[in-house]
Amino acid sequence: MNTYNPFDGSDLWLPDSASIAHMSAESALEDPKAAIERALACPIGTESLEALARSKAGKLARAVIVASDNTRPVPYKGPGNMLSPIIRILLASGFEASQITILIATGMHKPMTAQQIRQMIDPGILELGVQVINHDPSSRLDDLGRTRRGTEVMIDSIYTRADLKIVTGLIESHFMAGASGGRKAICPGLIGERSTAIFHGPELMADPRSTNLVLKDNPVSEESLEIASLAGIDFLVNVTLDHSFCITGVFAGHYIKAHEAGVAFIARSVSVKAQLSDVVITHGGFVGINHYQCAKAAVASIPILRKDGYLIIIADLKDPNDKLGSANYRKCLSVLMEKGPEGFYKAITDPSWTFLVDQWQVQQWAKVLERIPMDHLYFYSPSLDSPGAIPGHLLESGLGFSEAVRKAMDLICLANGKREDELVITYIADGPYCVPQT
Repeated sequence: MNTYNPFDGSDLWLPDSASIAHMSAESALEDPKAAIERALACPIGTESLEALARSKAGKLARAVIVASDNTRPVPYKGPGNMLSPIIRILLASGFEASQITILIATGMHKPMTAQQIRQMIDPGILELGVQVINHDPSSRLDDLGRTRRGTEVMIDSIYTRADLKIVTGLIESHFMAGASGGRKAICPGLIGERSTAIFHGPELMADPRSTNLVLKDNPVSEESLEIASLAGIDFLVNVTLDHSFCITGVFAGHYIKAHEAGVAFIARSVSVKAQLSDVVITHGGFVGINHYQCAKAAVASIPILRKDGYLIIIADLKDPNDKLGSANYRKCLSVLMEKGPEGFYKAITDPSWTFLVDQWQVQQWAKVLERIPMDHLYFYSPSLDSPGAIPGHLLESGLGFSEAVRKAMDLICLANGKREDELVITYIADGPYCVPQT
């Protein structure tokens, strides 16, 4: 069977007996520029951005616009980009370009280079002289106290000291926080390293409500929201996208009400009925630039992955810094591979364990390996050739995506003594963006 993989642009071979779990497609907006302008003028739950900006403008006033980093395909460049209308309103309302800062919410990710910034942000914006700065989780932080759970709320001071605070981003399902966008621009986007100890600690990560499309009683979402509320958000602009990264919806205004409207919008398309499967095939999507990010696709497969079944993940790992992840991530992966999922959880909850940034993502892989044995996981990327560095079988580089899927299926059939047509096989065509359920 041949099917189209929208994230690598190739025809992917699948077994003839495979079923395909695919999100329903929302229609791209015919005029995204006009839609963004309407949303800024008539927002959800608050006054217009222009009225808000005029009330904040002044000779000494500072405006900050929080932007996602390049791990998210947010439309910050080209016709219909979401930054230009915001900045036009600020300039017309009394702010000078020198009073506006675009703050990139890198969270714990590596800072973007000047070249990456130029590739991501519209040149017309850069030509205005608007400053673009990466968040730094290790310095330039203001202490805003603690949450009810005890998280130290350390937030980038460029944001906390601004007079007008605008956050932007993309709403899609999220395997920990329920959905991206909204409050996540602040937490984890602008927090300090110490702030992650509870927010991304093992207890919150292990909670079954910390999962896709769940906001109510999701402790990760709630902690993120409390931190964002302490930091304050004056105006939110979030979008939803289709597979071609075209805008399908614009949600602007109050940071809670507008975000909830966007989450309700995506929920009707990303939830997909599928059968409990012996083999699940999925891919890392746009976000899967390294092994760390591919955990999102792996966790999304769990609801339809039969106990002791098999998981095949293909990904195009394009991270120029590290195809796996940080040193902390690799260290924690080695603990998981040595001790298994149960032993890993015991290790990270032991009082002698020192909390490590990025351990939370390894805990997500541990969830997958609670469902299937480690040797039932197959991973392929054309740029990764590090046997023994990741859990499961790393298929040799150079195979190509279709050949890698074919080889993994041959190995699975050999191990089972079954033919492909004797196995229930599902391909998650939308990778980490789909929420399949039985």
